[in-house]
Amino acid sequence: MSWSKLKQQLESFRAPALEGRVEYLSSSYRYLPDKAGICYIAVDKKKILNMNDSTNFMKWYQTELEIKNDPDIQLPIYPEEIEAIRLDTKGVVPEDRLKVIARNRKITEYAKEIMSAQAILSRSNFIGVATAFLSTSIDDSMESKDILFNILALIDRRVGKKRLINMSEQMKLKHPIVQYFYELRLNT
Repeated sequence: MSWSKLKQQLESFRAPALEGRVEYLSSSYRYLPDKAGICYIAVDKKKILNMNDSTNFMKWYQTELEIKNDPDIQLPIYPEEIEAIRLDTKGVVPEDRLKVIARNRKITEYAKEIMSAQAILSRSNFIGVATAFLSTSIDDSMESKDILFNILALIDRRVGKKRLINMSEQMKLKHPIVQYFYELRLNT
């Protein structure tokens, strides 16, 4: 599918509140076949998501340790998780230490997911992912581990205000760029 047709389809699904604020842009290198070109999403004329550019103002984690030490990341710990650790340790670990162990395990899993999603995003072909998004259900796009699927779904008009409000807990576990687009959509 050509870029102009794909862009037209993506824009037809864009939420009316984001009309004129969010745009999809692409540039390609016609005479350099080994260069893939650049596709990005701009909000208010600012490049927010450019997969090939490390100068984005959005936070991109370089190591798992950065994610673990980020004070902005608040992961909920549930009683079932603490109980599972209590069973693993046969009940010999103090209660306050169980919470620390549960948080550390959860944040390690979260860090691995974030690093994996970032690696996929930096290697992905925007046009390929956007084409796949158009034939994927919104529910599948929101549940996907792919950051780009999540962003395109959040921009989509098929996701209503009530649904956005109901997914606030789920968004806490997503990458900061997905959280940015969630807040953008929620506040418009």
